[in-house]
Amino acid sequence: MMPGKEHEGHRKRLRERFLKGGFCGFADHEIVELILTLCIQRRDVKKQAKMLLRKFGSIGGVFDADLSELKSVEGIGEVAAVAIKIVRASTDLYLRERVEKNQRLDESGELIKFWKNRMRGLCFEIFEVAYLDADLCLLKDGIEEIGRGSASCVHVDLRKILEIALSRHASCIIFAHNHPCGDARPSDIDECITRKAKAAAELLGITLVDHIIISKVDEFSFRDHGLVI
Repeated sequence: MMPGKEHEGHRKRLRERFLKGGFCGFADHEIVELILTLCIQRRDVKKQAKMLLRKFGSIGGVFDADLSELKSVEGIGEVAAVAIKIVRASTDLYLRERVEKNQRLDESGELIKFWKNRMRGLCFEIFEVAYLDADLCLLKDGIEEIGRGSASCVHVDLRKILEIALSRHASCIIFAHNHPCGDARPSDIDECITRKAKAAAELLGITLVDHIIISKVDEFSFRDHGLVI
């Protein structure tokens, strides 16, 4: 067999398996390998796929890794690293579009799924607000980043949150932020902010539906725990 033909045959088989059944039956390294074949031509990339998984622990870890960390892996250059980040960002856009077009945000499971994908791999805290109509459907461009901070804290401007809600004629709001360091249980500050926001929003005829916290290992819903009723 001519050099390179064996690799091309393997790539073709991976593509054919994917077209027949998606990623069903794929090992994790085969999924990463298939992604790498899109940007690394005429070379066996199984070794690089396994190295990525070994370094970052999981497919999610690979997607969430910084660009510089990806490029530090042998055989992963600028193009491959950027391609991985493009796949990750495309997933964010896909889930956001589904939520914006089709979803009533009235189930904590859907909320958690949405924000897990957006926040779980971040190494800094970020605070976002979803602005909804009376039917709990997301308004156009209804996800707003309110604050971005360090690994352990983020400043939240309640006045800004409510001003945006009023300007968009939102009937309901949902908070979401992450805990990069530690579990998802709310801190005293988290609980205080939520209580103040709920009371202030109600004065304006706006309902705080939930406050979701995402960590690397778990998640927390204020509504599921009876804290925003």
